Amino acid sequence: MTAKAYVKGSTFPPLAAGTLRLYSMRLCPFAQRVRLVLAHKQIGYETININLKEKPEWFLERNPKGAVPVLEKDGKIIYESVIVCEYLDDIYPQNRLTPPDPYRKARDAILLDYYGNKYIPNHYKLLRDQKDEEVNDTFKKAVQKLDDELKTRGKFFGGSQVAMIDFLIWPWIERLPVVAAAFRVGNLSESNFPHLYAWRESMMSLSAVKDTAFDHKTHQQFYKKIQEGSADAYDIGLEE
Repeated sequence: MTAKAYVKGSTFPPLAAGTLRLYSMRLCPFAQRVRLVLAHKQIGYETININLKEKPEWFLERNPKGAVPVLEKDGKIIYESVIVCEYLDDIYPQNRLTPPDPYRKARDAILLDYYGNKYIPNHYKLLRDQKDEEVNDTFKKAVQKLDDELKTRGKFFGGSQVAMIDFLIWPWIERLPVVAAAFRVGNLSESNFPHLYAWRESMMSLSAVKDTAFDHKTHQQFYKKIQEGSADAYDIGLEE
């Protein structure tokens, strides 16, 4: 297999029976969610990276929406990042990530819903238009919400130990420095959001995060190439 992204017209890479395969994109935060869970649980798998601008026909057969991540094993196909992560937590019970308490699970779902509606969309809006003050203000409120949650929850969003909610939130916080550089309303400094930055440091010490992370420069270059419509965005950093 190759780390380079498969494109339209490419031949489907054979999948051996019993092999767990993740269709991914190296710098996609949604796919990173799944890679974090796989790494945390130490689950063996193979990765097929997809060029999301020129998607292979065989990939669209697996997910008509054309989005990663997609999980496949022995004819079973699952997609949508949260669904895939929860599926993995169910079928691989080691290092369980979902809280056993139904109330805590519900509160995590509420926070994730807020995050998905307020933080993530405005993350991308800021990268497209740094001058939109309303977007800046909404994003700052979302960051404050995360900081406030951590103040009451503890070291992690999961409390004293990392939980599913932490891995579902993490990928965009890894990319926070890229957004902070474009931020216009106030600033996103550690002094303004101490609990979020302390959590960020705790997350960066985890082996699952270390195994899946890219540095600030790579994220910055990737977003730049995507905005330029560059054809090699998905293979950034890979040698010929």
